[in-house]
Amino acid sequence: MEKMSCYFSKRKEGEELQDDTSATKRKKIRQSKKERLYAPDKKLGGLSEVEVMKFMVPDLLEEHLDIIFVGINPGLVSAYRGHHYSGNNNHFWPLLFESGLISEPLTWQNDYKCLQYKIGMTNIVSRTTRSAAELTNSEIKSGKSSIVEMIKKLNPLVVCFNGKGIYEVFSGKRKCEVGQQENIFNSAVYVMPSTSGLVTQYPRKDDKLVFFQQLKELRDRLKNQTKND
Repeated sequence: MEKMSCYFSKRKEGEELQDDTSATKRKKIRQSKKERLYAPDKKLGGLSEVEVMKFMVPDLLEEHLDIIFVGINPGLVSAYRGHHYSGNNNHFWPLLFESGLISEPLTWQNDYKCLQYKIGMTNIVSRTTRSAAELTNSEIKSGKSSIVEMIKKLNPLVVCFNGKGIYEVFSGKRKCEVGQQENIFNSAVYVMPSTSGLVTQYPRKDDKLVFFQQLKELRDRLKNQTKND
């Protein structure tokens, strides 16, 4: 009996020690996150994440565009650079050219030239974060209302959501398929996989080219219908 009593006593001591270790580990993780937030970052020009989060990426919008691309919100690199889809692993710009949607290769550095091709860009939420998970429900709700009003006012041919998850946030649907959606505006709605290279289902640039080509076909078809009306 004494041996059993001793066994349970030691086990309890071990559990307490594990708890202390876990608490220490959580404290270190929190400290590491805090240091990352406030420490200068080389890829952000020596600014801290907190400083860059104050930056914004301006919308590229006009009335009667052919396509408006809708993202969720700016990431740190895009906010620091002040241009859309400027992350180093984002496939957006080469796909835009390779699909034939534009006739010259552009990069994030001259994203404003997209307006010459009647292509615009915006986000559901304008606030910069490390990840979309940091957005609040109220921000998303307000952003959705703003996007709806913007689409009604600008009346583009196509609204393209850059990512399934973005459209699911916007529409309130739990699941959706990529491709053309039911019209909820006068504009057509198209959903493509995110152009980020971190998307596991479509990790390579070539995996996503077909969706840009389908978007071009949709745009061309709608433009021809408009001419014939």
